[in-house]
Amino acid sequence: MSKSKILVVGGTGYIGKRIVKASLAQGHPTYVLMRREIGYDIDKLQMLLSFKEQGARLVEGSFSDHQSLVDAVKQVDVVICTMSGVQFRSHNILLQLKLVDAIKEAGNIKRFLPSEFGMDPSRMGHSLEYGKETFEDKMVIRKAIEDAKIPYTYISANCFGGYFVGNLSQLGSLMPPRDRVSIFGDGNQKVVFMDEDDVATYTIKTVDDSRMLNKTLYLRPPKNNVTHNQLVEKWEKLTNQTFEKVHISAQDFLASIKGAHKPSFLGMDEKAIQAGLARIYHIYYEGCLMNFKIGNEGEEASKLYPEVQYTSVDEYLQRYL
Repeated sequence: MSKSKILVVGGTGYIGKRIVKASLAQGHPTYVLMRREIGYDIDKLQMLLSFKEQGARLVEGSFSDHQSLVDAVKQVDVVICTMSGVQFRSHNILLQLKLVDAIKEAGNIKRFLPSEFGMDPSRMGHSLEYGKETFEDKMVIRKAIEDAKIPYTYISANCFGGYFVGNLSQLGSLMPPRDRVSIFGDGNQKVVFMDEDDVATYTIKTVDDSRMLNKTLYLRPPKNNVTHNQLVEKWEKLTNQTFEKVHISAQDFLASIKGAHKPSFLGMDEKAIQAGLARIYHIYYEGCLMNFKIGNEGEEASKLYPEVQYTSVDEYLQRYL
């Protein structure tokens, strides 16, 4: 059976560029939307040209031009969108409504994977107000997809290693701490950390897999389901160090979210800071990534695709030695 043609929207982003790479690696005819609004962003343009050199096809289109999106969609079988939905980068989730309209009109798409790649938004109705709009917007997109009867797969990729592993999930830096580490709560909630390239590999695996039609893929490879305490212990073992550990209570952490309005804090604006801290609260204090069993609505990636040799947390940490 021939491989599906895949269009990646947001192909120059943090996850998008990895999706393009994985699609090409797995032998799919790969198309990347080149938005007319790219302007003078030379880095994005050069990345797009490098994709072309690797075998991808660039398709010009714009979210302000409905017909251009329809024309782009008609060239492929599968659409994967990786537009940013986090406040510290950009928040464009609802732009996907225009993509849904284009897919509906084109009528040829056999699978749409919208921009998710984090927590499962359907389980975050109780979330703190800070950054809640991301979950709400993703649910708006889901409803539009399902109302339009567009075949879909949702990807719940949990925590990207680049943001949570190397820095031992500390605030203010992406590099490992030197001698002191903050532990959120008792540090015993299970968290799922993922190598970003593995997220892309698992994502592409789903597009021609009938088992993932209208389902959610949860990424929970067993070696990467670890607690905050275990993450720190792994780094201590690798570096032959013992860190001073300071536990932050839920009450104190919540108070820090409310007080995160200083302009210099993490170099981001108040809204972005509070949204990021709220994610940490749900992950480390509530255990939202692992406090439920996967039902008929989804599948677990490492069980469904045991042939994927994923990167473990230990292997990810070794990059920082």
